[in-house]
Amino acid sequence: MFRTISDFTGAWAYEREATLKLLRNLTDASLAQAVVPGGRTLGRLAWHITGSLAEMGAHAGLRVDGPTDADPQPGAADIVRQYEAASKMVADAVSQSWTDAMLLETIPMYGAQWTRGATLAALVGHQSHHRGQMTVLMRQAGLRVPGVYGPASEEWAAMNLPAQP
Repeated sequence: MFRTISDFTGAWAYEREATLKLLRNLTDASLAQAVVPGGRTLGRLAWHITGSLAEMGAHAGLRVDGPTDADPQPGAADIVRQYEAASKMVADAVSQSWTDAMLLETIPMYGAQWTRGATLAALVGHQSHHRGQMTVLMRQAGLRVPGVYGPASEEWAAMNLPAQP
Protein backbone atom coordinates (compact mmCIF):
# COMPACT_ATOMS: atom_id res chain seq x y z
CA MET A 1 0.00 0.00 0.00
CA PHE A 2 1.23 3.47 -0.80
CA ARG A 3 1.16 6.07 1.97
CA THR A 4 2.61 9.02 0.05
CA ILE A 5 2.04 10.33 -3.44
CA SER A 6 5.79 10.65 -3.97
CA ASP A 7 6.31 6.97 -3.10
CA PHE A 8 3.71 6.04 -5.69
CA THR A 9 5.01 8.34 -8.42
CA GLY A 10 8.55 7.09 -7.85
CA ALA A 11 7.47 3.45 -8.06
CA TRP A 12 5.14 4.16 -10.97
CA ALA A 13 7.94 5.80 -12.97
CA TYR A 14 10.01 2.62 -12.65
CA GLU A 15 7.10 0.25 -13.31
CA ARG A 16 5.92 2.30 -16.28
CA GLU A 17 9.37 2.15 -17.88
CA ALA A 18 9.58 -1.59 -17.17
CA THR A 19 6.30 -2.14 -18.97
CA LEU A 20 7.40 0.05 -21.88
CA LYS A 21 10.61 -2.00 -22.21
CA LEU A 22 8.46 -5.08 -22.83
CA LEU A 23 5.91 -3.37 -25.04
CA ARG A 24 8.59 -1.82 -27.26
CA ASN A 25 9.93 -5.31 -28.06
CA LEU A 26 6.60 -6.56 -29.40
CA THR A 27 5.99 -6.97 -33.10
CA ASP A 28 2.69 -7.16 -34.89
CA ALA A 29 3.42 -10.82 -35.71
CA SER A 30 4.11 -11.65 -32.05
CA LEU A 31 0.76 -10.34 -30.82
CA ALA A 32 -0.96 -13.63 -31.77
CA GLN A 33 1.33 -15.77 -29.56
CA ALA A 34 -0.67 -17.76 -26.99
CA VAL A 35 0.32 -20.42 -24.47
CA VAL A 36 -2.63 -22.63 -25.43
CA PRO A 37 -5.23 -22.38 -28.17
CA GLY A 38 -7.95 -20.02 -27.02
CA GLY A 39 -5.78 -18.60 -24.23
CA ARG A 40 -4.89 -14.96 -23.86
CA THR A 41 -2.46 -13.84 -26.51
CA LEU A 42 0.55 -11.63 -26.07
CA GLY A 43 -1.37 -8.84 -27.79
CA ARG A 44 -4.40 -9.34 -25.57
CA LEU A 45 -2.24 -9.10 -22.43
CA ALA A 46 -0.49 -5.96 -23.67
CA TRP A 47 -3.83 -4.39 -24.55
CA HIS A 48 -5.35 -5.48 -21.22
CA ILE A 49 -2.55 -3.74 -19.30
CA THR A 50 -3.10 -0.62 -21.39
CA GLY A 51 -6.89 -0.69 -21.07
CA SER A 52 -6.85 -1.33 -17.35
CA LEU A 53 -5.30 2.08 -16.66
CA ALA A 54 -8.40 4.05 -17.67
CA GLU A 55 -10.73 1.38 -16.27
CA MET A 56 -9.13 1.21 -12.81
CA GLY A 57 -8.63 4.96 -12.84
CA ALA A 58 -12.32 5.54 -13.47
CA HIS A 59 -13.31 3.18 -10.62
CA ALA A 60 -10.96 5.11 -8.34
CA GLY A 61 -12.32 8.49 -9.42
CA LEU A 62 -9.27 9.49 -11.45
CA ARG A 63 -9.50 10.90 -14.94
CA VAL A 64 -7.31 8.77 -17.16
CA ASP A 65 -8.22 9.06 -20.82
CA GLY A 66 -7.33 5.92 -22.66
CA PRO A 67 -8.60 2.80 -24.31
CA THR A 68 -10.60 0.13 -22.56
CA ASP A 69 -10.41 -3.65 -22.78
CA ALA A 70 -13.49 -3.53 -24.99
CA ASP A 71 -11.76 -1.43 -27.66
CA PRO A 72 -10.33 -3.36 -30.62
CA GLN A 73 -6.71 -4.34 -30.11
CA PRO A 74 -4.42 -2.28 -32.36
CA GLY A 75 -0.96 -3.11 -33.66
CA ALA A 76 2.15 -3.21 -31.50
CA ALA A 77 3.30 0.36 -32.14
CA ASP A 78 -0.13 1.76 -31.29
CA ILE A 79 -0.28 -0.26 -28.07
CA VAL A 80 3.01 1.38 -27.04
CA ARG A 81 1.74 4.85 -27.96
CA GLN A 82 -1.53 4.43 -26.07
CA TYR A 83 0.15 2.90 -23.02
CA GLU A 84 2.68 5.76 -22.91
CA ALA A 85 -0.10 8.35 -22.90
CA ALA A 86 -2.43 6.61 -20.44
CA SER A 87 0.33 5.63 -17.99
CA LYS A 88 1.58 9.22 -17.87
CA MET A 89 -1.99 10.35 -17.15
CA VAL A 90 -2.15 7.97 -14.18
CA ALA A 91 0.80 9.65 -12.45
CA ASP A 92 -0.46 13.12 -13.36
CA ALA A 93 -4.01 12.40 -12.15
CA VAL A 94 -2.83 10.97 -8.83
CA SER A 95 -0.44 13.89 -8.25
CA GLN A 96 -3.03 16.52 -9.16
CA SER A 97 -6.15 14.99 -7.61
CA TRP A 98 -5.04 13.20 -4.43
CA THR A 99 -3.06 14.09 -1.33
CA ASP A 100 -1.05 11.90 1.00
CA ALA A 101 -3.89 11.99 3.53
CA MET A 102 -6.37 10.82 0.89
CA LEU A 103 -4.40 7.60 0.35
CA LEU A 104 -5.83 6.29 3.63
CA GLU A 105 -9.43 6.97 2.59
CA THR A 106 -11.53 4.05 1.40
CA ILE A 107 -13.26 4.02 -1.96
CA PRO A 108 -15.53 1.43 -3.57
CA MET A 109 -13.51 -0.86 -5.84
CA TYR A 110 -14.95 -3.98 -7.47
CA GLY A 111 -17.60 -4.61 -4.84
CA ALA A 112 -15.28 -3.99 -1.89
CA GLN A 113 -13.79 -1.05 0.00
CA TRP A 114 -10.12 -0.37 -0.74
CA THR A 115 -7.95 2.45 0.46
CA ARG A 116 -6.69 4.69 -2.31
CA GLY A 117 -3.15 3.62 -1.40
CA ALA A 118 -4.11 -0.05 -1.76
CA THR A 119 -5.76 0.74 -5.09
CA LEU A 120 -2.49 2.17 -6.39
CA ALA A 121 -0.61 -0.88 -5.12
CA ALA A 122 -3.13 -3.14 -6.90
CA LEU A 123 -2.59 -1.19 -10.12
CA VAL A 124 1.17 -1.75 -9.90
CA GLY A 125 0.75 -5.42 -8.93
CA HIS A 126 -1.76 -6.05 -11.72
CA GLN A 127 0.63 -4.67 -14.27
CA SER A 128 3.65 -6.61 -13.02
CA HIS A 129 1.59 -9.83 -12.89
CA HIS A 130 0.69 -9.52 -16.56
CA ARG A 131 4.23 -8.48 -17.49
CA GLY A 132 5.39 -11.81 -16.11
CA GLN A 133 2.90 -13.63 -18.31
CA MET A 134 4.06 -11.57 -21.27
CA THR A 135 7.71 -12.56 -20.81
CA VAL A 136 6.82 -16.24 -21.24
CA LEU A 137 4.90 -15.52 -24.43
CA MET A 138 7.66 -13.26 -25.71
CA ARG A 139 10.18 -16.09 -25.33
CA GLN A 140 7.83 -18.47 -27.11
CA ALA A 141 7.47 -15.92 -29.92
CA GLY A 142 11.26 -15.66 -30.25
CA LEU A 143 11.42 -12.07 -29.00
CA ARG A 144 14.16 -10.58 -26.85
CA VAL A 145 12.99 -10.27 -23.25
CA PRO A 146 14.52 -7.28 -21.47
CA GLY A 147 15.37 -7.47 -17.81
CA VAL A 148 12.94 -5.73 -15.50
CA TYR A 149 14.11 -6.37 -11.93
CA GLY A 150 17.54 -7.49 -13.02
CA PRO A 151 19.28 -8.62 -16.19
CA ALA A 152 17.66 -11.17 -18.51
CA SER A 153 19.83 -14.06 -19.70
CA GLU A 154 20.78 -12.20 -22.90
CA GLU A 155 21.83 -9.19 -20.84
CA TRP A 156 24.04 -11.35 -18.60
CA ALA A 157 25.67 -12.77 -21.75
CA ALA A 158 26.25 -9.25 -23.14
CA MET A 159 28.14 -8.47 -19.91
CA ASN A 160 30.22 -11.65 -20.40
CA LEU A 161 28.73 -13.11 -17.25
CA PRO A 162 26.97 -16.41 -16.77
CA ALA A 163 23.20 -16.21 -16.47
CA GLN A 164 22.14 -16.47 -12.87
CA PRO A 165 20.19 -19.59 -11.90
